[in-house]
Amino acid sequence: MPEAGALATAPAAEPAGGALPPAILGPSALGTDLRRLWVLAWTLAVTDFKLKFFGSVLGYLWQLMRPLLLFSVLYVVFTQVLDVTGGLPRYPVALLLGIVLFQFFTEATAASVRAVVTRENLIRKVEFPRLAIPLSTVLTSVFNLGLNLIPVLVFLFFAGGTPRLTWLELPFVLLLLVAFALGLAMLLSALFIRFRDVEPIWDVTLQALFYATPILYSIQVVIDKAGIGAARIIMLSPLAAVIQQARHALVSPAYLSSGQIFSTALWFLVPVGITLVTLVLGWVVFSRSAGRMAEDL
Repeated sequence: MPEAGALATAPAAEPAGGALPPAILGPSALGTDLRRLWVLAWTLAVTDFKLKFFGSVLGYLWQLMRPLLLFSVLYVVFTQVLDVTGGLPRYPVALLLGIVLFQFFTEATAASVRAVVTRENLIRKVEFPRLAIPLSTVLTSVFNLGLNLIPVLVFLFFAGGTPRLTWLELPFVLLLLVAFALGLAMLLSALFIRFRDVEPIWDVTLQALFYATPILYSIQVVIDKAGIGAARIIMLSPLAAVIQQARHALVSPAYLSSGQIFSTALWFLVPVGITLVTLVLGWVVFSRSAGRMAEDL
C-alpha cells in the first residue's frame, strides 16, 4: 500500500487525450453584460464630474469661464490685431464654437492617457469591464461640452442668429467627434500602460493640431492664401471636418461645408472612415491589453 504522503504529492491526472487545461482569462474590455458596462461608465463619469468642482465657490461656472477667457484673448488678437476673419459673418461665434469643440477633444483624449493608470488600485482589486474607464473619461468631457455649448448659443442669438434646419446636423456632427475621441481614448490609455512616452508625444500632437486645424482662422483664408488643394488636405482630418461642418450648420451657411470645399458631399466619408478606423484600432489594442492590465501595471 502506498504511503499517505505519496498520495498527496502525486500529480493531477491530465485531461483525456493529453489536452492542456483551458487558460484562465483575465477581465475583458466589455465584460459579459453591456448594461453593467454602461452603468459603471456613467457612474464613474458623473462622480468625476461632481468631484471636479467639489469645494469650489463658483462650481460649474468655472467650466464656462475657461473657454470664454481663452476666447476673449484670441478674439482680440486674431480679429482686432490680425484680421483672419475672411470677411465672414458672426466670426466671434464661430471662433468660440471652434474653441469649445477643440477643448472637448483635448480634455477627452489628454485625460484618457492616464485614465487606466490613475485607477490602478481599482483594477488590481475589482473585476469589471475595463472599457468603462476610457468611456467614462469621454463621457465626463461630453458633460463639459454640453455646458460649454450654452454660451455659444447665447452669443449666437445676440449676434442675430436664428434657428435653421441645418441645426439638425449638429447632433450627428458632434457624434462623429465623440466617436473619434473615444477611439483615441482607448488607444492612448492602453498604450500608456507600457509606453510612458505616449503622454508627452500626445501633448505635442495636440498643440500641433490646434494650429493645423481651422480654429483661429477660417478655411476661406486657407483657400485664399494656399489654394483649394491645401484646404482639402486639412479637411480630411475628422477634427477639422467636424469644426467646419458645425460652423456651417450652426453659425452661418457662409462657412463652407465639406461638400462645398470638395465639390461633392461624398468626400465627407473620408473623415468618417478615418474615425471608424480609429475606433476599430483603439478597440483592438485596448481589448487585447484588457486581460493583462493588472499585471502590466
